[in-house]
Amino acid sequence: QVQLVESGGGSVQAGGSLRLSCAASGYTISSNCMGWFRQVPGKEREGVATITSGGTTWSADSVKGRFTISRDNAKNTLYLQMNSLKPEDSAMYYCAADGQRCWAPPPVAVRFGYWGQGTQVSVSS
Repeated sequence: QVQLVESGGGSVQAGGSLRLSCAASGYTISSNCMGWFRQVPGKEREGVATITSGGTTWSADSVKGRFTISRDNAKNTLYLQMNSLKPEDSAMYYCAADGQRCWAPPPVAVRFGYWGQGTQVSVSS
């Protein structure tokens, strides 16, 4: 049974930093594309960053230069380092595994097979 458990969300002021973690069990994160998505009420889930099995990363223009996706294969954990946070980054953040066609960004939520429960990020101005 695949489980993805996110942690690290919280409330910060604009300009602050957070690091999200996604601990996986029942699935090897380096075996296929992994991603981070975010969603605010009333909007579609938006791809934030992905990392392929080969280690190639992609990030959305809105977070480029501020967010970094990485993974620790030994810990089977995915990370999203978020710096210079802005109020518009406020959302529920989800970890996703087993992504298809990550070589053709932006990532599409329906192409990912497994999801975590999400962790809330709130950025105040």
